[in-house]
Amino acid sequence: MVKLYIVVPCYNEEEVLPISSKELHSFLMEMIGKKKIDESSKILFVDDGSKDSTWEIIQNLAKSDSHFSGIKFSRNFGHQNALWAGMTAAVQDADAIVTIDADLQDDISAIEEMVDEYVKGSDIVYGVRNNRDTDTLFKRKTAELFYSFMNKLGVNTIPNHADFRLMSKRATKTLLTFKEENLFLRGMVPMVGYPSAEVYYSRNARVAGESKYPLKKMINFALEGITSFSIVPIRVVRNVGVLTLLIGIIYMIYTFIQKLTGNVEVGWSSIIMSIWFLGGVQLVGLSIVGEYIGKIYFEVKGRPRFIIEDHI
Repeated sequence: MVKLYIVVPCYNEEEVLPISSKELHSFLMEMIGKKKIDESSKILFVDDGSKDSTWEIIQNLAKSDSHFSGIKFSRNFGHQNALWAGMTAAVQDADAIVTIDADLQDDISAIEEMVDEYVKGSDIVYGVRNNRDTDTLFKRKTAELFYSFMNKLGVNTIPNHADFRLMSKRATKTLLTFKEENLFLRGMVPMVGYPSAEVYYSRNARVAGESKYPLKKMINFALEGITSFSIVPIRVVRNVGVLTLLIGIIYMIYTFIQKLTGNVEVGWSSIIMSIWFLGGVQLVGLSIVGEYIGKIYFEVKGRPRFIIEDHI
């Protein structure tokens, strides 16, 4: 029987946690009752440096029922690192791990289908939204643009999939061998390459609290994904530099002709040629240096992804 861990990252979730913990517990008991998962399955909360009473709520839940457990960060390390920490802790004991946000906008009933797909042989089961009706028009369009842009950059992502997924023990252990410090799990998980499946669900409205991903944070997250998986932006700068250099050479020929015909002011030729030619050379040079820095960037960062202050 499958021993399942549900990893739930939490940041200032005191309003929603009493509701979501109850729903998750009821679902877990239902799955145990159906004998689809083992009785020792757990819900693991990861407190990502919350400033409210989130950790106190998690502590009380763990005291009241052995199916709850928790990890507390020493400070806020971010959503992706909270997921990573939860998977690191859960993989020691679990057969399969589901990650889901505390607001339960992702449909927990889809987890049963994920477990079924896992039993059939899928190591990774992606939760994919079948619509974005709960999003604003702006958020829908920007999400579509983001996934389209990522795919054009050569990054393999699952459209309309966030971080609601099931991963087997071996898939999780493989993912945890990845060394990069700046995590973008939506791009990293497909790189694992084991058999996968998709489960479709409708996203719910947040029942309490507020979104932890305002516009500024979404933009930063998108930039993190782009720069973590592609050096195409650097190559764009290089190409612009080459184009500028070519224009500079054309202008050099043009200004030289103008100089010979006497249709220029004194000093104009040298200024124009210098601006275009040196500008192009500088951009090309910077892009070449940037190419190497981009390669180094992926390898040398060695700061800890998270620091655990307490655990239950």
